[in-house]
Amino acid sequence: MKLNKIFGALSIFTIAAIGLTGCGEDPQANSNTLKVGSTIDFAPFEFQDEKQTDYQGFDMDLIRAIGKEMGKEVQISNIGFDGLIPALQAKNIDVVISGMTITDERKENVLFSDPYYQSGLQIVVRSDETSINSFEDLKGKSLAVQIGTSSSNEAKKIENATVKELNTPADCFIELQNKGADAVINDRPVNDYAIKEGGITGLKALPERLTAEDYGIAMAKDNVELQKQVNDALKKIRDNGEYDKIFEKWFGGQVPQAQPESQPESQAQQ
Repeated sequence: MKLNKIFGALSIFTIAAIGLTGCGEDPQANSNTLKVGSTIDFAPFEFQDEKQTDYQGFDMDLIRAIGKEMGKEVQISNIGFDGLIPALQAKNIDVVISGMTITDERKENVLFSDPYYQSGLQIVVRSDETSINSFEDLKGKSLAVQIGTSSSNEAKKIENATVKELNTPADCFIELQNKGADAVINDRPVNDYAIKEGGITGLKALPERLTAEDYGIAMAKDNVELQKQVNDALKKIRDNGEYDKIFEKWFGGQVPQAQPESQPESQAQQ
């Protein structure tokens, strides 16, 4: 009798344990919250407006629209750019949207959504600069870039250049203004917004783009189901016109046609 009670108790415990394990395998599938990581210093994609309580920007509006299509409440955390992928890997967040370029190196560690924006790397110099007019002119120069970004990777390929890796694009622009660097390499739309809308003075952006770069939403390498859900939601907001409304709000005009990935603009972005 006692043995029957013991085996019965063990059976109940085993069933409960299996149930808990099953629930823990994919917590995102049963969650009503989409936990998002972003580095909130990349206007017009993500930034903090002192007049608003919520984070603002193209990426922020886009991920909220995606979350709505998925039937999930979006919860956004401000995380340093070089900490975003580790946060995904640790399962502290579900997705990253932060002007993150889709690269082969990053694909080794995370999954990406379909591309949602095409950017490109561009040079910013002081307004009175006359000797730097193209990427070829950056040889041997001092360059300010945001740490952990594609800008940093490209800058390190430039012959004899001194690369200063700083925390934010704003830090890079200040370094340039203070003559601590000869040029900044950064994503074109961020440069345009900083110079035209962000109060950055005494600087100019050069027209040449080094690369055509696709931004993607990143998620953990093993979360294929979430990747499908995000892609489905992204397609829906493209099809129903919501994406176009968000794009027009932050960039004006119509969404440009994507440039082929293998064909860089001109001579030939995070």
